[in-house]
Amino acid sequence: MKLALFGINGIPLGKRNIKDLRLDQADRLVEADKKTYAQVDLIGQEQLFDADTILATRESFPDLILQDLEFVETREGRSPPPVEQAALLKIKAMLESERCASAAELSAEERLAVGAHNFCTSRPVIVAAGAELEDPDALFVRAFREAGYICFLTVGGKENRAWPMRQGGTAWEAAGAIHSDIQKGFIRAEIIGFQDFLQAGGETQAKRAGKLRLETKSYVMEDFDLVNFRFTK
Repeated sequence: MKLALFGINGIPLGKRNIKDLRLDQADRLVEADKKTYAQVDLIGQEQLFDADTILATRESFPDLILQDLEFVETREGRSPPPVEQAALLKIKAMLESERCASAAELSAEERLAVGAHNFCTSRPVIVAAGAELEDPDALFVRAFREAGYICFLTVGGKENRAWPMRQGGTAWEAAGAIHSDIQKGFIRAEIIGFQDFLQAGGETQAKRAGKLRLETKSYVMEDFDLVNFRFTK
């Protein structure tokens, strides 16, 4: 996930850990050699159009809206085809009400007509309050979640690790996030829900309490599921 900082200074760019406290909880309950948080790539506003998500301040957010409005007005001035014009009008209405372009309700045909236009606010935009900038770690956890991402956990042995994936992703997709060989040879996913894990006091205890479930490729992963993949080699 690439997270662009727009109008935010003083935070180093590059790889950044998503320090979700739930991984810390898991690490206290299951012994492992190391702990590895999920990460995002922080990029600057000059790379805005490479971002999956934008993190802005209340002061800088209107500048994003203005950039998109200027683009819409430029396109309108070039007499676009009727379908594109209709889409632009819907997007413009959202922007003028200080909402993102992504909020516009477009038909499939309209989406296709403006599909080549890379609006700043067509991607998720997270607006940070001033006080939140004093605790960037908590802010990045919120931005990660509100951008539509979750994590799943693998625990024990060499590493307790949080793996990022898109919300709504399947166990098969989660397997691929670890390694293509696991995805290719997928047999089943052994799942323990995070709350069951906590309440039981650990992975072994959760298994003894009958909280481990066997799931297929199509299982939709829940945030912070503990998973162990069985696969053919």
